[in-house]
Amino acid sequence: MRLDKFISKATELSRKESKKILHASEVTVNDEVVKDPGLHVDIINDEVMWAGEPLSVATGNRYILLHKPEGFECTLKAKEHPIVTELIAVPELESLRIAGRLDVDTTGALLLSDDGKWLHRVTSPRHAHAKVYELTLADPMDESAQAHAIKKVSEGILLDGDYEPTKPATLEFIDDTHARLTLVQGKYHQVKRMMGYFGNKVVELHRASIGHITLGGLDKGDSRFLTEEEVAQF
Repeated sequence: MRLDKFISKATELSRKESKKILHASEVTVNDEVVKDPGLHVDIINDEVMWAGEPLSVATGNRYILLHKPEGFECTLKAKEHPIVTELIAVPELESLRIAGRLDVDTTGALLLSDDGKWLHRVTSPRHAHAKVYELTLADPMDESAQAHAIKKVSEGILLDGDYEPTKPATLEFIDDTHARLTLVQGKYHQVKRMMGYFGNKVVELHRASIGHITLGGLDKGDSRFLTEEEVAQF
């Protein structure tokens, strides 16, 4: 959003009046004086201040990335473990919903929002947003077993209890017990069931990214709001 428009929306000033306080060096963006009314402002992550007072614009819906640690449930009510929303310090937590849940023992990228339509676009197989998982296997797989698994995963696997095979996916082996799996769907316990198809067991599982959104330097248990550009990717 243009800075002069942001100021106008956050105050009772007109766009013309907003430009006047900019030219008077009364506005800072992330602690730097800014005079350019056309500067693009990220309304979620940039700090805009006028005469030392913070300005904000109502954003309506909230879009949050959480680095989920192990030991937390992706549910709205606690059962046997604490729930992921306890890690997020925002008001009205009860309105947040989760896109693509992770098991208690699984870590990694988790998206939450109170925008139902957006959440559906994130998770729907129709939109085919890639999700990258990093996994550790219980038993080593030699080159022959790896090649077989890579081929089968790329073609789709009919898992026990399912009526249709999984959508084609990409499996890459880092070594004989570590791999990276890229999926465009989210069946129940899909990664673990796919590795079980090859007679193996996943002992560690981490979701590294959802679409183009990665955890970056976000530590376990920490969260941040998505940027406007990240929200628009879905």
